[in-house]
Amino acid sequence: MDPSYRDLCAESVFEYGSRAGIWRIERLLTEFKLPATIYACAVALERNSEVAAWIREAGHEPCSHGWRWEEVWRLSREEEAEHIRLAIESIRETTGERPLGWYCRYGPSVHTRQLVVDEGGFVYDSDVYNDDLPYYVDVGAKKHLVVPYSMTYNDTKFSLPPSVGSPADFLDNLKRGYDTLWEEGATHPRMMSVGLHPRLIGQASRIHALREFLEYVEAKCGAWITRRIDIARWWHEHHASFPI
Repeated sequence: MDPSYRDLCAESVFEYGSRAGIWRIERLLTEFKLPATIYACAVALERNSEVAAWIREAGHEPCSHGWRWEEVWRLSREEEAEHIRLAIESIRETTGERPLGWYCRYGPSVHTRQLVVDEGGFVYDSDVYNDDLPYYVDVGAKKHLVVPYSMTYNDTKFSLPPSVGSPADFLDNLKRGYDTLWEEGATHPRMMSVGLHPRLIGQASRIHALREFLEYVEAKCGAWITRRIDIARWWHEHHASFPI
C-alpha cells in the first residue's frame, strides 16, 4: 500500500503471531522439552512482556533480531552502532540477559559484522546462509564465529516464492533435508536450522506438520536439538584452534 496509509490487514496478519501463534509454539516446545533460540526485535519484546517472560522462564536463548524491524543497510554506520547498543540493553531488560547472538532482519549492512565484533559481547552472528556448519572469519584482528542460518528449512516458504503449497509439503522438505544431513552425520557433523515464525507456523494446520517432524526426529534418534548459543559454545570448545 501507499506508505501514507496504514495497512491494517497486514498488521493483523502479523499480530496473529504474537496473540495466538507464539503460544502454539510454546506449548509444542514445552511438550517436547526442547530449548530454542528466539530471534526477536528488542522493541517487539518491550511490547509483548509475556513472551519475554516466557523466554526467560523457559531458558530459551534471546538472540537479537535488531532493535526494531528495520532495514539496517539504510542506516549510517553511527546509527547502526547505536541501534545495536539499544537492542542489547532492551533485551537485557526484558529477558534478564543480554543477547549473545546477532541476526539482522532480512540481511546485514556492510558494517554489521564489524560493529558486532567491535561491541565485544557477542559470541556469534548468523547473518549468512552459506554453509551447513559454523565457521570462523577474521574481522580485523579478531577471530569471529559465524553460525549460518537457512531459508531452505524455513516456514517463510508458506508465504514467499518459491513457496510450499501445504503443511505436507513443508513436512516433506524438512524430513528429506534431515535424512540427508543425518546420513552425512555418520562421518562428520552437520547442522540443520529450522526457521519458524509465529504468524506462519503458528496456524493450526501448520503446527501439526511441525509436530510430525519433531516426532520423526525423536524416533530416528541421533540429533542434538539445542539453542544456537550452545552450538556456538561447542564449536568454540572443539574447533577454536582450527585455522580459518
